[in-house]
Amino acid sequence: MSPTLGADPDWTDPTCPVARTVDLVGDRWSLLIIRDAMDGAASFTEFRQRLGIARNILTDRLRRLVDHGILTTSTAPSGKRHVYELTAAGKDLFTTIVALRQWGERHAFATGEPYSTLTDLTGAELAELSPCNRAGDELRADTTRVRKVGSG
Repeated sequence: MSPTLGADPDWTDPTCPVARTVDLVGDRWSLLIIRDAMDGAASFTEFRQRLGIARNILTDRLRRLVDHGILTTSTAPSGKRHVYELTAAGKDLFTTIVALRQWGERHAFATGEPYSTLTDLTGAELAELSPCNRAGDELRADTTRVRKVGSG
């Protein structure tokens, strides 16, 4: 975990992993930057061109993602610009991005409306994500519960 995380008085819900994740990466621009980094964007210019984002907002989001250990930065071989790369924590958001994409495919488009697809390197589409318990049983919202900190 990044040294900038931990006990932060500004957490929306200090004991909830979902709330902390949303606090870190839950705004529109951060998620789209992460998505584009997964698709090969690495420079400020590439992110700006792909997203059409204002310079000041992009600067702020890139700084926050670096500060929180989701992106790392280095100097390009030319020495003229920064290159951004996903850290292990950033790459670990892949399943989250896929889950958002699949939800969007099901609920954010009208029937027959075209949308981009994500495939593996052979061109095959991804299977639908489905959470399972350790025994392999499929889970849904009505078959799970949150165990609060300090409870059994």
